[in-house]
Amino acid sequence: MSKNILIVEDSPTMRAFISSAIESYGSYEVYESATGFEALKLLPQINFNMIVTDINMPDINGLELISFVRKNQQYKNIPLIIISTEGTELDRQKGMALGANEYLVKPFKPEELQGLLKRYIG
Repeated sequence: MSKNILIVEDSPTMRAFISSAIESYGSYEVYESATGFEALKLLPQINFNMIVTDINMPDINGLELISFVRKNQQYKNIPLIIISTEGTELDRQKGMALGANEYLVKPFKPEELQGLLKRYIG
């Protein structure tokens, strides 16, 4: 049975890069969303095993998305990974405090993301 992963990223190029890194690692079903709002519409439709999100996006940003997911009983245990250009320690602390499991700074190597897939969902 494949595992479902939601990528929330406004850059088509970065979405494709993340998706490729995930799909080349194993049998994962990847769903893509360009905005936090689109992600919120997808959440009740599919049982996601992981969410990978950017922070800086139009409409609902990644931090707001994480906050929503962590406060919602149905989604609160889904592993969340932030992938962002915001690389300061304060940015990382803010993301982790809201409930992210991991924080990767762009640019990153596909192997880093694949290691997190292995750690959190196998």
